[in-house]
Amino acid sequence: MPMNENKLRERDAKRDLGAELLESIRRVKSGDVGRVNMVPVSIALEARQRLGMSQAQFAEVLDVSKRTLQDWEQNRRQPSGAAKTLLKIAAVRPDAIHEALAAQ
Repeated sequence: MPMNENKLRERDAKRDLGAELLESIRRVKSGDVGRVNMVPVSIALEARQRLGMSQAQFAEVLDVSKRTLQDWEQNRRQPSGAAKTLLKIAAVRPDAIHEALAAQ
């Protein structure tokens, strides 16, 4: 339940912000920085970022709609077998994709 204005003022009057900041700095220096959350990245997003392309550019290269690419990147849909293979190649060897595009 959220605190009302009076309770917030009462709580804040009892705080020593300087001491809290120093304690936070000590914890960071000691390596006690809290937890790290790892967010899994889809193969489509990884491939596009490694190629350095916008969503529109990458969708055009793959010959899919931008919306389809967005669905793949946000794991709302999974690419088909052939598209999934191409995405894996693009993620591992972006230079090969650039080379193939330059040859067109």
